[in-house]
Amino acid sequence: MDELESYLNGQWVQGSGAPWQLRNPTTGEVLAECAPGGFDLAAALEYARTEGGPRLRALTFAERGELLARMSQALHAEREALIEVAVKNGGNTRSDAKFDLDGASGTLMAYAELGRRLGARRVLEDGEPVDIGSGSRLQGRHVLVPLRGVAVHIGAFNFPAWGWAEKAACALLAGMPVLTKPAPATALVAYRSLRPVIERAELPRGALSLLSGDVGSLLDHLRHEDVVAFTGGSRTARVVRGHAALLDRGVRVNVEADSLNAAVLVPDAEEATFQALLRDVVRDMTQKAGQKCTAVRRVLVPEADLQRVTEALSERLAEIRVGDPSVEGVRVGPLTTKEQQGRVRAAVEQLLTGARIAWGKLDGFELTSASASEGAFVAPLLLVAEDVSAASAVHRVEAFGPVATLVPYDGSAERAAELVRLGEGSLVTSVYGDDREQVGRLLLELLPHSGRVVVVDAKVADRSPAPSLVLPDLLHGGPGRAGGGEELGGLRGLALYQQRVAVQGNGPLIARYLQV
Repeated sequence: MDELESYLNGQWVQGSGAPWQLRNPTTGEVLAECAPGGFDLAAALEYARTEGGPRLRALTFAERGELLARMSQALHAEREALIEVAVKNGGNTRSDAKFDLDGASGTLMAYAELGRRLGARRVLEDGEPVDIGSGSRLQGRHVLVPLRGVAVHIGAFNFPAWGWAEKAACALLAGMPVLTKPAPATALVAYRSLRPVIERAELPRGALSLLSGDVGSLLDHLRHEDVVAFTGGSRTARVVRGHAALLDRGVRVNVEADSLNAAVLVPDAEEATFQALLRDVVRDMTQKAGQKCTAVRRVLVPEADLQRVTEALSERLAEIRVGDPSVEGVRVGPLTTKEQQGRVRAAVEQLLTGARIAWGKLDGFELTSASASEGAFVAPLLLVAEDVSAASAVHRVEAFGPVATLVPYDGSAERAAELVRLGEGSLVTSVYGDDREQVGRLLLELLPHSGRVVVVDAKVADRSPAPSLVLPDLLHGGPGRAGGGEELGGLRGLALYQQRVAVQGNGPLIARYLQV
C-alpha cells in the first residue's frame, strides 16, 4: 500500500496525524494512505519564493519552455503505469485515464512550444509604446513581469493530472514557482504523476512543490505577491475567496467552479449537425462518468424535436455498459468516491422536482463485474424538464455525474438565450445549427454569459472537437457561477502570474533597460 509523501523545501517528507485512506471506488479497497499534517507551510512557501522564484526569473521564456518540455516527457514516460493507477484510484476506464494524462502532457508541451516562440526574453510588452509628450523620445510602455511570490494551486478530484499540469504550465512559463495541492480523493494519481516530474525533469530548486496532505494554515501565510488558483465546488470557492489573509493582503485568487453548461439545438439542423449533438452529449454523459466541469448538463431542444432527440439519445445510451472500468467494453466506471455518489443522487432527486426520467434508472441498473453495494456507481440518466421556469432546479442544481437534462424551448434564439442565461454563467456553451441568421443572433446573446462558445454546423460537424475538451490555446473559465476566472488561452494564461506595469520616460532608453 502506498504512503503518500509531500515535496516541500526541496525534499520528500511524510506527514503526521491520522491518515486519510484513498480507496478504489469500484471495490472499496484501500489503495493508499496519506498523513495530512505536521508540515511547516510557512517555511515551504518561503523556500519556494527565495529559491524557486529567482531561479525561474533568471531563465528566458525559451529556457522555461525547455523545462516544461522535460516535464511533459517525464510524465509521458510513466503513461502506462499511471493509467493503471487512474483506473484503480479514480474509477476511470483506460480511455478516461488517457484523456486526463494526455491532456496533462499535451498542455505542458503546448506551453513549452509557446516558450520557444517567445524566445530569449524575460519581459513581455503589452501593446505598442504610447507617445505622451511633444518630444519624440517621451513615451510610455506597458510591460508584464512575473510576480515575486508563489502560485498556490488547489486542484479538483476529477482531473488529478491535467489539473495540476495546466496550471503549472502557465505559472512556470510566466516565471513563478508553484506549490500544488491535489484533492484528497484522487491524490494517489496526482502524487504518482508528479513524482517522476519532480525527480527527472531537472527543475530549478524550489520551482515545484507538492502538498499531498491537508491545506491547513497554508492560506494564512500568503502575501500580496502570491497567487491562488482554485478549481472545485462553489462552496469551497467561497471559503477560499473569503479567507481573511487573502482579503487583507490583496492576494490574487482565480476560481473555476460549478457550471451548468448548455448545448442548444437550433431548428432545422442538418443531419450531420444533429448527429454531432448526439455524439457530444453522450460523450459528456459517459466520459469520466460525467465528472467534467465542462460537460453538458442542459440540452436545449426545440419542442418539435424533443421526441426525436429523446429517442436518439436513449438508443445510444442503451448501448453503454456500466461497471468495473478495468473490464473491456465498460464505458462508465464508478464515481470517484461513495460521498460523491451520495451527492449526485441527492442532486438528481432535486432535479426530479421539475423533471422526469426519460431514460435510465437511479437504482437497479445492470453492472458489469461490479457490486452496487461496494462501488460508487451511478448509471447514465437522461431527464426531461417539465418545469423550465427561472425557479426550476435544472438551472440551479448540478448533478456532477452521468446526468443530462433535456430542456424544450420554442425554437427562437431569444428564448434559447434566456434559458441559457438562467444558469448564471457557464464555462462553455455549444450551439448546433445551420440557420446562419438564427445561429448568429443566438451567438451574440450567449457571449456575455459564457467563457467559451462552440458553434457546430454541418461543414465542421465531423471534425469539431468536443465542446467539453479544454484546449491550451483557448480560454478556460467563465463568468458568474463558473467562478469568474480565466486559465490557459495561450499567452493569456500567463497574465494571472504577472504584474502589468506602465513605465514612462525616455522611450528608447527604457526599451534598452527592459530589453523589449
